Amino acid sequence: MRPNKRDELVRKALDVFYAKGFHATGMDTLVKETGVSKTSMYKHFRTKEELIAAVLDLRDEEFRSWLFTRMTELAETPRGQLLAMFTALAEWFEQPQFAGCMFVKASAEFQDHAHPLYRQSTKHKQLILDHLAELANHAGAADPQKLARQLLTLKEGATALAAMSATPSPATDALATAQLLVQTQLPES
Repeated sequence: MRPNKRDELVRKALDVFYAKGFHATGMDTLVKETGVSKTSMYKHFRTKEELIAAVLDLRDEEFRSWLFTRMTELAETPRGQLLAMFTALAEWFEQPQFAGCMFVKASAEFQDHAHPLYRQSTKHKQLILDHLAELANHAGAADPQKLARQLLTLKEGATALAAMSATPSPATDALATAQLLVQTQLPES
């Protein structure tokens, strides 16, 4: 079944915003890059921010689905899945279109903590944190929230360093630290 025009627009706009940023991408650029007319864009979205919100919804859904599925494919146990996150990240970082975290970019461009796009970005991180805490709980962590926060911090740091090409293997470096955290905070299985 062919996706509808709105879905096509959101999909194409995601790629443009991811590569070029939100503020730097005007409607004329979106028209040129997506092949969708301004009239059609405004038919589906009253403002550019509404389009950005739809793009962030799509990215959140796709990224979390990919990450959580990949973690499950790479490891059978909750403990293993916590560590597998870093293997999945290494795969993401190696993709040619990798350009960092879209949600970090959005929160940097919409810095007012009350702004809906900022809140949408923090919600994405919270959903990942919740998943990590659930895995940590199932793995037997004494303080699942603490372990989840620490692993999320490593994930975010690795992603930022990968986007900046600041170190040769940020996911591997983060994994080594994550292994130490897991060893000290989870009982041996």
